[in-house]
Amino acid sequence: MTGLYEQSPGQGHNRPPVEDKEGKWERWSRKRTFVRELAGTYSDVYKSLLEQPRVYSSRNHPWKGGPALYGKHVISPQSANVVQSIETHIECYAPGAYGQKHGHLNSAVFYVLKGRGHDIHDGRRIDWKAGDIMIVECASVHQHFNDDPENEAILLVFKAKPLFLFMHLLFQKIVSYPPSEAAPGHEDFRPPKDL
Repeated sequence: MTGLYEQSPGQGHNRPPVEDKEGKWERWSRKRTFVRELAGTYSDVYKSLLEQPRVYSSRNHPWKGGPALYGKHVISPQSANVVQSIETHIECYAPGAYGQKHGHLNSAVFYVLKGRGHDIHDGRRIDWKAGDIMIVECASVHQHFNDDPENEAILLVFKAKPLFLFMHLLFQKIVSYPPSEAAPGHEDFRPPKDL
């Protein structure tokens, strides 16, 4: 192949902005399984799915990221054989922190477990607080902000991203990464251990 296909994607195409020896940006740059093969007879595949656990503890997954945004991916096709079309993860924003500015074709549903903040979706501000459910519409460029300067915000995210990727709706773009330094006064922030 020639031309564009020989070039590797640059920054902004889900590549870390710097060499990532600590695995901090692993979320956007690691190899992932988006859809698993379903092979075998109907009865074997069905039996295998019935044998899969139905409860997954988020405590068994380490927080990744930092120092302002931490996340843990709990359910996805690569981590739970019982699902093929959805994924869920938890995000923890340090006091006053914000996440990456990004876009993707799939929609997402956020349940705000703790905190208060706002989102910017295609330039429009949307405020949220604990107990709210927020929807990020398909193909929106968006960013999440924790508006509390003293407490973390915790979001539970559900999306049909694997299904979108399976249908070759592949566009996922990072416009800007989360901050690489903690907010002053919160340099020692760590996400809760009981989630």
